[in-house]
Amino acid sequence: MRPARLWKRPLTALGLIGTALTLALTAAPTAPAAPVPEPLAPAAAVTHEAENAAVTHEAENAAVTHEAENAAVSRALVESDHAGYTGTGFVNYENMEGSYVQWSVNAAQAGRATLTLRFANGTTTNRPMDILVNGALAADERAFGGTGSWSSWSTATVTADLKAGTNTIRATATTANGGPNVDHLAVDAAPTAAGTPVAVNGPLKVCGTRLCNQYGRPVQLRGMSTHGLQWYSQCVTTGSLNALSTDWNADVLRISMYIQEGGYETDPRRFTDKVHSIIEQATARGLYAIVDWHMLSPGDPNHNLARAKTFFTEIAQRHRSKNNLLFEIANEPNGVSWSSIKSYAEQLIPVIRQNDPDTPILVGTRAWSSLGVSDGSDESEIVNNPVRAANIMYTFHFYAASHRDEYLSTLSRAADKLPISSLSSAPRTTREKAPTTSSCPSATSI
Repeated sequence: MRPARLWKRPLTALGLIGTALTLALTAAPTAPAAPVPEPLAPAAAVTHEAENAAVTHEAENAAVTHEAENAAVSRALVESDHAGYTGTGFVNYENMEGSYVQWSVNAAQAGRATLTLRFANGTTTNRPMDILVNGALAADERAFGGTGSWSSWSTATVTADLKAGTNTIRATATTANGGPNVDHLAVDAAPTAAGTPVAVNGPLKVCGTRLCNQYGRPVQLRGMSTHGLQWYSQCVTTGSLNALSTDWNADVLRISMYIQEGGYETDPRRFTDKVHSIIEQATARGLYAIVDWHMLSPGDPNHNLARAKTFFTEIAQRHRSKNNLLFEIANEPNGVSWSSIKSYAEQLIPVIRQNDPDTPILVGTRAWSSLGVSDGSDESEIVNNPVRAANIMYTFHFYAASHRDEYLSTLSRAADKLPISSLSSAPRTTREKAPTTSSCPSATSI
């Protein structure tokens, strides 16, 4: 059997600067040709400010922002004494259970929407809230953790179904501490998820050496990866994701969160929230989402084991009811033995499985996920000493500029014995280079 392939290439379209990818668990003799539509500008937000009675629609399918100071409140006050809010103020919940903010939201048509609440919590104590949509519980005690100060604002996202016409969305404090300060609610009415890749294929599972859908049939996923969220999260927009899911008919989005190089270790709360938000946006569009723990330097994944346990515990707890995720737990281990990588995986996977027993897990391999070839080894070290866990795959990263027959031969042999996901990419020296601009630059297709 030919190997599974995960094709990955830099592209310029969509403003989503990252790479095209295909997670293919059936024969893939050549890299799929990616369409190249005209680049799309990010969708502009449409804002309901307190001082404006009308809304100007600047972009189709844009997120609509509803200010908290315009909403109905119970046991809460509209204030403006902490900087950084939008509109004319924010809502300060009283310190009591049951206080709430309730918005009236109009939807042009029924369908799945992403609800994003902007909030501040100047304490170190979580202030959870129930999110109800039309009286039904959409999120049970959704966490709203500390943001560092009352003038430091963060976001929390929930995916929910809206009906056509008027909807009520209520955020109710569930503890005696009350809720956080709430600035606004943004509603992103994404294209309907009916008939999407997730709706058709359902939860995925490793079967033998392949990845299969809910009917036990091998599947192939095609889509895009983000670039590092610490550099280009501003390129992951409503417009780019809508284009990815509807214009390009993508199946999967890979969420690339670096650990070092200005990534997760610098602000775990902020980067975890970014991943939560993008997962919700992918889910609303019926896309599969690969959560990429993008460790690279240092190359020993055990250096970040404690961080990985913290991160994946929260991700697994929050999203365990979803059927569209894959967890990539070590991007490119390097300078470390397979036995050390295996030990890392066997310590982390049980932590994930305590909260999410079903999501497929992708395990990085030795020497920049080359199955050991770049260190003079081969797939036999994994075949003879596999990770003791079920529903996992092993990753192989193919660099088109430098990898030749030895790599392809190893990949072909390994795929006959192991479940393999293969990633094809630009040379590492250019792909992993930190950007020098905050814009969304072009990249050359390969």
